[in-house]
Amino acid sequence: MSAAVVSEQLWWYLARATGIVAWVAITLAVVWGLMLSTRVLGRTAAPAWLLDLHRHLGALALVFTGLHMAALVADSYVEFGWVDLLVPFGSAYETNAVAWGVIGFWFLVAVELSSVLRRRIRASVWRWIHRRRWGLFVLVTVHGLPIGTDVRHPAYRGLAIGSIQLVLFLTIVRIIAGRRARQRPTVAPAGARGQVSASTTS
Repeated sequence: MSAAVVSEQLWWYLARATGIVAWVAITLAVVWGLMLSTRVLGRTAAPAWLLDLHRHLGALALVFTGLHMAALVADSYVEFGWVDLLVPFGSAYETNAVAWGVIGFWFLVAVELSSVLRRRIRASVWRWIHRRRWGLFVLVTVHGLPIGTDVRHPAYRGLAIGSIQLVLFLTIVRIIAGRRARQRPTVAPAGARGQVSASTTS
């Protein structure tokens, strides 16, 4: 086997491996965030290291996404250019599937930037971005399943199905918990109830 063939296969395997690792890191970040927001891990405030783990998973996903894109550009099989990987629907190869990955990349960048700039942006903006983190999982999953060469492998399919079911379950739990919190009646303090009662009887 020639060195050129080995080099081409190396970049292709590197692109596949980094793409899978990035997808797993995004999945774990989304799952971890949903577990924290739904209080699955407990009703008390989450320790700082749990929040740090959530942030580090997002940063890890961004790093491996960048490596995935660089390996695709270096690989000569499909001949991706940076425009193909940075502009949605700019790729002639598997246009729709690649576009979902591009949109997912920019979504991931937005999430990570909002985390870095959390103290400089409004809390409502930060919450709006992070409440849609499940959308990032959907984007990268829809991107990877049609064109992933490992999609037929039982381990890959099992991981994908299990991840989809877990994210879907935690998302439903999050929605239900949010509705219950909005419907929960607020109980006024005892002193305030006495004042209300006195005012209504006077």
